[in-house]
Amino acid sequence: MIRFGPGGNPNDFYEQGYKSTFEIMKWLFDMGLNAYEYQCGRGVLVQEESARKIGEQAKLHDIAMSLHAPYFINLAGEDEEKLEKSKMHILKSVEAAKWMGADRVIIHPGSLMKDTRANALDRALKVFREVCDDNDDAVTLCPELMGKEGQLGNIEEIIALSNVDERVIPTIDFGHLNARTLGALNSVDAFDSVVKQFIDGIGLERTRKMHVHFSRIEYTGKGEKRHWTMEDVQFGPDFNHLIPVLYKYEMEPIIICESDGTMAKDALLMKEMYKHANHGN
Repeated sequence: MIRFGPGGNPNDFYEQGYKSTFEIMKWLFDMGLNAYEYQCGRGVLVQEESARKIGEQAKLHDIAMSLHAPYFINLAGEDEEKLEKSKMHILKSVEAAKWMGADRVIIHPGSLMKDTRANALDRALKVFREVCDDNDDAVTLCPELMGKEGQLGNIEEIIALSNVDERVIPTIDFGHLNARTLGALNSVDAFDSVVKQFIDGIGLERTRKMHVHFSRIEYTGKGEKRHWTMEDVQFGPDFNHLIPVLYKYEMEPIIICESDGTMAKDALLMKEMYKHANHGN
């Protein structure tokens, strides 16, 4: 079963008078969505009481919860003190995830820090291995494929990070990948090639369960610039190109939409596109 939902709270949730994240679980359920990614990009600020309240509502309405760890985590840094802080932020994210019943924590690997990709990856693998050793089976760590060439997190690097521990599941942000490859994700074959690389790299079972971020993203020569909505068809990638690949490999990912302000509406659109394609067959 593929689950669809938003990353964070969309504009129309607030426009309809809602204020608290725990209220969004019934709101999503009523829409027909069944996943939600809690955003801790600027830090793990949620308190335990609030997190547990969110988790109770998510469980009541069958919403699969994930949590995005802080953006400022950098597994590839050279400063030992900053590396320890990055590890702390991940473990703090894991703790908050447990409070709200989220079973996946999404992690940005970090940046190259003006070093070679090989050196940055070596440092990240070491630190990530330590984090995995400190983590239990309750929460799955999901390193994310990133959108800028200067960031750690291309396909090969995410495969390497995922192979640190068999419990790790990659986060494939297809919008990021399209941005960092300057629009190369423009066909079914292109999406199929990406999935094949992960099947070859981490195996079919984990690839089928991958965590997915999807949105249309504007890019420059250096990669990702900004997120847009599904209606902004001048920007890629096109979700229609992913759908046949999902069916081909019988994939069951959690798909989180990260459109700019319309992530719930667009997540529902993707769900309907996926179901309609099946009916068309």
